[in-house]
Amino acid sequence: MSGFSTPAADGVPPGGGAGTGAGAGPYRPGTPAPQPFAWLRPGDPERKAPATGRTVLAAVLTGLLTSLVLADGLGVNLLLCAALTAAGAGIAARTAGRRLRVWTALWSALALALLAVPALYEAHWPVLLSTVWAVGLASLALHGGRRWSGVLLALPGLLWQLVPALGWARAGLAGRGGNSRSRVVPVLKGVLVAAVLLAVFGALFASADAAMADVLGSLVPSLDLGELPSRASLFVLGLATALGFAHIAAGPRRWDRTPVRPGRPRGRLEWALPLAALNLMFGAFAVVQAVVVLGGGESVLERTGMSRSEYARQGFWQLLVVTVLTLVVVAVAKRWAPRGNEADRRIARLLLGALCLLTLVVVASALGRMWFYVDASGLTALRLWVLAVELWLGVVFLLLIASGLTPSAGWLPRAVVLSAALAAAVYGLAGPDAVVAEQNVARFERTGQIDLRNVRSLSADAVPALDRLPGDYRTCALGILAADLEHDGPTPWYAASLAESRARDILAARPVADRLEGREYACERVGPRRVFSFGG
Repeated sequence: MSGFSTPAADGVPPGGGAGTGAGAGPYRPGTPAPQPFAWLRPGDPERKAPATGRTVLAAVLTGLLTSLVLADGLGVNLLLCAALTAAGAGIAARTAGRRLRVWTALWSALALALLAVPALYEAHWPVLLSTVWAVGLASLALHGGRRWSGVLLALPGLLWQLVPALGWARAGLAGRGGNSRSRVVPVLKGVLVAAVLLAVFGALFASADAAMADVLGSLVPSLDLGELPSRASLFVLGLATALGFAHIAAGPRRWDRTPVRPGRPRGRLEWALPLAALNLMFGAFAVVQAVVVLGGGESVLERTGMSRSEYARQGFWQLLVVTVLTLVVVAVAKRWAPRGNEADRRIARLLLGALCLLTLVVVASALGRMWFYVDASGLTALRLWVLAVELWLGVVFLLLIASGLTPSAGWLPRAVVLSAALAAAVYGLAGPDAVVAEQNVARFERTGQIDLRNVRSLSADAVPALDRLPGDYRTCALGILAADLEHDGPTPWYAASLAESRARDILAARPVADRLEGREYACERVGPRRVFSFGG
């Protein structure tokens, strides 16, 4: 099993999976009442190590650090909080006698790479996507899992632990009595005294020396009484998250053991006929695409009344929906496909394999259409995102084809999640807004055309590329960004991304117009003929 392991990690839970039949049949007086969530019982941990003083102390320090540094934004501070959270989970895992496994290290490394995105880039959507994926992968690293139920339910597994973890920590401290308090309380007192001393002497040094005041101002978080409620909420969030991960590490739920009843097999004709018809339709689409691509589709284009350019750009969204729906069809078919004999299994593999191969033609067609659209109209953040999603869906279908060619498909769940995590990491670490700006500026340098209404909405990640635009084009493109940075003011070092720092340096060296009205006039001077907008 992936993840950390315990001595009894691969054993059968006590009771042999009791509770799987809870709720079956009518209730009769004198029999035990059906228990809610009985289906979860087979996955209960065999043993869970108690909370130690060091684990609770690490969680408290995580809460304090979270309340101090996360209120100003996301940057390297997220990595600092994650490191302290990982330390607490590591202490709990060591107390439970768990060992590090290969998949645990892989999921953890990917989570760390995803948490580097907020430290590098400023765009909100990639930062949110990377942060959510990092939390899910950290949960998967601690839970482990091989089957679809184990992998997919482990990703949001932290949510199940937030409330029980608080009771676990309290019970652990109460069980150890004065011994834990004798370790935790002195440390907390020491931290409090150190904070008071640093505040007093820091204020004196700052008032005595302007350079020291500037250094301390950039290093120490600013505290405002009006921010106390929000900082208290951040403390609770950091504390609960750290305790939740430690609670998993002390004894994870084995989601792989969650009972999942297979679908009732359907008759061969009832199942194979629809799939065969769908394969024929996909095959017809593949033939039409081949005719158009090879240049023999002039008659097709004449009947549609479209130019080749319009035909290439039309239908991307429909093809994206087709790809997703086909994935659903494959999943449903695998669940209800007949599997009573070798002939049934062979037909299932042939029909589903053919459908997956033909779906790759749909994926290629969708990517080609979007690429042609980008070449004609410019790249936007939305177009880049859907391109990345379509590419990942193509990878998923390749994995499905490979699973049909191997004796066992037990590797497939982790491979699919790994491909999604890698796609999210590559997408975030590439800096989508920087890529969009670079492509639009390169297109302007090549053709003299640019969608300024699109690039003006990008984040600070786009500043290095947009800085290459000449005169009024640069002023118009950077006007909103410059105004936002001026309004927000300097960001503390721990909450500033590398992209924001670089953008501030560029705009300080080459300022745009002093007033926002001047920036808007620059957009008017460029002229509507030079500003193109082609929608999302």
